[in-house]
Amino acid sequence: MAAPIDRMGLLLVILLPVLFSISHAVDRSNFKTCDKSAFCKRQRDVKPGQSPYRALLETLELSNTRLTLQLINDNNKVRLLLELYRLQGNMTRVKINELKPLKPRYEVPDVLVKDPPTEPLSVLDRDENGVVLSLGADSQRLIISARPFRLDIVDGPNVLLSINSRGLLVFEQLRLRKDTKSETDSEGGEDVEQNVAEKGEEEEEAKEEEDQPGMWEETFKSHSDGKPNGPTSISLDFSFPGVEHVYGIPEHADTLKLKSTEGGDPYRLYNLDVFQYELNNPMALYGAVPVLLSHTAERTMGIFWLNAAETWVDIGSSASVQGGSEKSQTDVRWISESGIIDVFVMLGPRPTDVFSQYASLTGTQSFPPLAALAYHQCRWNYNDQEDVKAVDDGFDEHDIPYDFIWLDIEHTDGKRYFTWDPLKFSQPREMLQNLMDKKRKMVTIVDPHIKVDSGYKIHKEISSKGFYIKNKDGGDYEGWCWPGNAGYPDFTKPEMRAWWASMFAYDQYEGSMENLYTWNDMNEPSVFNGPEVTMHKDAVHGAWEHRDVHNLYGFYVQMATAQGLIQRSGGVERPFVLTRAFFAGSQRYGAVWTGDNAAEWGHLKMSIPMCLSLGLVGISFCGADVGGFFKTPSPELLVRWYQAGAYQPFFRAHAHLDTPRREPWLFGPENTALIREAVRQRYTLLPYWYQLFYHAHRTGQPVMRPLWVEYPENAATFAIEDEFLLGKDLLVHPVTDEGSRGVTAYLPGDGEVWYDVHTYKKHQGNQNLYIPVTMNSIPVFQRGGSVISRKERVRRSSLCMQDDPYTLYVAVSAQGTAEGELYIDDGHTFNYEKQQFIHRRLTFAEGTLSSSNLSPDSQFSTASWIERVVFMGVTKPNTATLRTADGSESALEFEFDPSSELLSLRKPGVNAGAEWTIQLR
Repeated sequence: MAAPIDRMGLLLVILLPVLFSISHAVDRSNFKTCDKSAFCKRQRDVKPGQSPYRALLETLELSNTRLTLQLINDNNKVRLLLELYRLQGNMTRVKINELKPLKPRYEVPDVLVKDPPTEPLSVLDRDENGVVLSLGADSQRLIISARPFRLDIVDGPNVLLSINSRGLLVFEQLRLRKDTKSETDSEGGEDVEQNVAEKGEEEEEAKEEEDQPGMWEETFKSHSDGKPNGPTSISLDFSFPGVEHVYGIPEHADTLKLKSTEGGDPYRLYNLDVFQYELNNPMALYGAVPVLLSHTAERTMGIFWLNAAETWVDIGSSASVQGGSEKSQTDVRWISESGIIDVFVMLGPRPTDVFSQYASLTGTQSFPPLAALAYHQCRWNYNDQEDVKAVDDGFDEHDIPYDFIWLDIEHTDGKRYFTWDPLKFSQPREMLQNLMDKKRKMVTIVDPHIKVDSGYKIHKEISSKGFYIKNKDGGDYEGWCWPGNAGYPDFTKPEMRAWWASMFAYDQYEGSMENLYTWNDMNEPSVFNGPEVTMHKDAVHGAWEHRDVHNLYGFYVQMATAQGLIQRSGGVERPFVLTRAFFAGSQRYGAVWTGDNAAEWGHLKMSIPMCLSLGLVGISFCGADVGGFFKTPSPELLVRWYQAGAYQPFFRAHAHLDTPRREPWLFGPENTALIREAVRQRYTLLPYWYQLFYHAHRTGQPVMRPLWVEYPENAATFAIEDEFLLGKDLLVHPVTDEGSRGVTAYLPGDGEVWYDVHTYKKHQGNQNLYIPVTMNSIPVFQRGGSVISRKERVRRSSLCMQDDPYTLYVAVSAQGTAEGELYIDDGHTFNYEKQQFIHRRLTFAEGTLSSSNLSPDSQFSTASWIERVVFMGVTKPNTATLRTADGSESALEFEFDPSSELLSLRKPGVNAGAEWTIQLR
C-alpha cells in the first residue's frame, strides 16, 4: 500500500500551490512574461527598421485564384513563398511559408468552415520597384513594394493598411542543429538530405546565424522544453494609418479598447488555467481568438491571424503622413512560436461587414436551444440527489424561475467522467426525470483529463485505441489533474473525436437522458504539474508537437462534445455545451464563460468588456459567473451581479466549493425579491433574446455589442465599456459600483429618442443622462423606432412558457415610426433549418401597426397569441381597430397615460403567426 500513499503525497504537493491560490491573487511567477518566453524575447529584440526581406519580382506568378511571389532574406539567403488571394466579400488573404522547409510547417485545419472562395486578381501596373494589383472594390488596390518587401492596401489616395512597413517580418526557418548537421540520417534521413541540398548555393553563401538562448531548449521553473525542430517563430507587423481604436484578441481581463503595450508585456494568446485572474493586464487567460478590429468614424477593418501556437500581440502608436497632414497611427505586431503566417485582412468598411466577413471564414454562433438562454443555477458542488431536489424545490418555493441546474466534478465516481457517484447520485435517471417533470434540465461536467485506472472503461478504450497524446519519447503523456494521474485524449485526431462523441449516446453514458447537457472545463488543457499549469509543448499529436496546436485543444473538445449531443438524438436536437477554453470558430459549438472570476466589484465591471470583446470576434454566447466564483459576495454585490447577468447572453450563477451557499433566497426577503425581479426580467425578454441569437446564427452579427457598432461615426461611443446594446434596440447600463446612488448613461443617436423600459419616460439621444438608482434599479432603455416582443407570464421554466401569449412594446421614433420582428420555432430542434418557423415583421407607420410574413415559404404553427400591445411616445387615439387577414374588424379597448404618452391595448387576441393590422385614429 506504500505506492498509493506516495502517490497521494505527491498529489498534495502538486495541489498545494493550486489550493493556496484559491484564497489569494494569481501568482504571476507561475506564468511567463515575454522576457521569460525565449521566442518572444528574440522577436521583441528585433527593432523596427529596414526589413532584410525583398520581393523577387521575376518569380511572380498569377493565376485566376492567387498570386505567388518569392521573398528572400538578404541576411541569410533563405527564401520564403508569398501567396496572395483576393477573397469574396472584400477580404485579402496573405500566406507566407518557407519555400523549401526541411519538413512541413503546421497549418491550422478545421477552423475555416470551407475553402474561402476567391475572386480574380489583376495586375494594374508593374515596374522594377513593385506591382499594383486591383482588389475589385471601387478604388481599392494592393501594392507590393520589392525592396524592402512591403504590402499596402489603399483606397484611392488613402492607405488603409500597411504590412511590414516597420520591417518586423521575421521567419525563423527550420534548420539542423550545428552539432548534428553531419547526422542527417538521425534527423529524418533521405528526405532531409534532399531538402538540405535543395536549399541551393545561395544559402551556402549566407551568414552563419548564431544560436541564441532558448532556440533548441529552454527551461521555465523546473520544466524543460526540448525543441527538436529548433527555432520556428514568426512575426509580422501591420500599421493602420489614422486609427486610434483597436479591439478584440480575447481573452484578457482588460479594457474593451486595447491598450498600448509599449513599455510592458504584449497581449498574450495562450490558453491557460489561471486561478483568480487579475484585472487590467494582458496576461493570457482560458481562450484565444487571434482577431483584431480597427475602427474609425470612416471605416472598420479586421485582422484574423490564423495560428494556434502561443502568440503575443504588441500594440503601439506612431504618426503617419497622408495627404500632407500628420495622422495618428496604430501599429500591431503579431508574434507566434511556430506554424506559418496565414492572415486574413477583412476590409469592412462597416462594422457589420467585418462581422459578416469573419463569419464567412469561421462560421456563426450556434443557435442554442431556447432554454439555454434562460437562467442556470450552478455550484461546485451540489452534494447529492437530495441536495439537487432541495435546491430545485427552493426555486419553486420562492417563485424564482430557472431552467438548468448544474453538477461539477464531485458528482462523478472519483472524478471519472461519464460516471455518477454510486452513493450520492445513485439514481441519476430518477433525478433527471424529476427535473423533466418540471420541464427543467441539468448540465454535468465532462472534462478532458481521464483518470489512469485500468478498471475505468473510458481510460481503457482510449488507451487501447492509442488515442492519448504522447510524450516526446512515444509513451502516453500523463499529468496531474482532479482525478490524480490523468491521460489527455488527442482531440486533434478525427477518430478520437468520433469516439468521444459516441460516448454521449444514452446507452454509453449511463444514467443520461435527453434533458442532460454538458460542460467542458479544464480544456486549455489544464495540467496541475505542467509548465504554466498546462501541457508540455514537446508532447506529441501525431506528426505535430503540442506547441503547434495548443490553442486548438479546447476548440476540438467542445466540437467533439457538441457532435456527441447531436448524434445521441439522431441529429434532431440542438446541443448545449459550455467550454472554458476556445479559439476562432468555437462559436459554432456553444457557449463560453469568463472563467474563475472573483466576488469583487472590479470583476463585475470587467465582465462587460470581456463579453463585448468576445462578441466582436464571433462568440456571442458569453457570460460571467454571477456573484463571482471565488470569495463571498456581499448581498449588494450579489444583487447587482444578478441584475447585470440578466442582461448578458449566458446567465449562470456559480460559486467555489469553499464559499458559503448562495442560492438566491439565502440573503433575506428583500434581496430575494430583488434577485427574483432580475431573473423575471430575463424571462420576459426571452423572445427578444431568442430572436437576437437567431440573427447571430444567420448573419454573424453580435448579440451583445458596443455602442460604436450601431453608431460607428460617433467618436463618443468608441471607448464606452460600462454599457452596451443588445441587438440594436435595447441599451443596458448595469450598476457596477458599490453604494451607487446614480449612474450616467450615454444615450446615442442625434435626433433619436430612448424610452426607459421601467418608467416609459422618453429621453433624447446624443446626451449623457444621469439616472438616480436604488437597489431595484436596472437602467435599460428601448430605442425609439423599435418593436420588442416579450412574454410577461413568467413561469417556473422557459418550456412552461412555450405557448404563452406575447406583449408587443412599440417604442415610437421621433418620426412616428417603429419596426421590429417576431421569431418563433419549436425552441430545441434543427427543424428551423427545414423552414419550420415563424418570422414576422412588425411595422408601425402613419398610425398603423402591421404584422407581415418575412418567410412566406416557412411552415410552422403556434398556440401563442398577442395578449397586449404597448405604445410608447404616442398621442391618445379616438379608436383602436384590429383588422385580421379575413377582413374582419373589431374595436380594441385601451388605456392611455398622458403623462408618459403610454397607450396600452388589451387583448387583440390574434395568433402570433397571423396577418393583422391595428389602426389608431
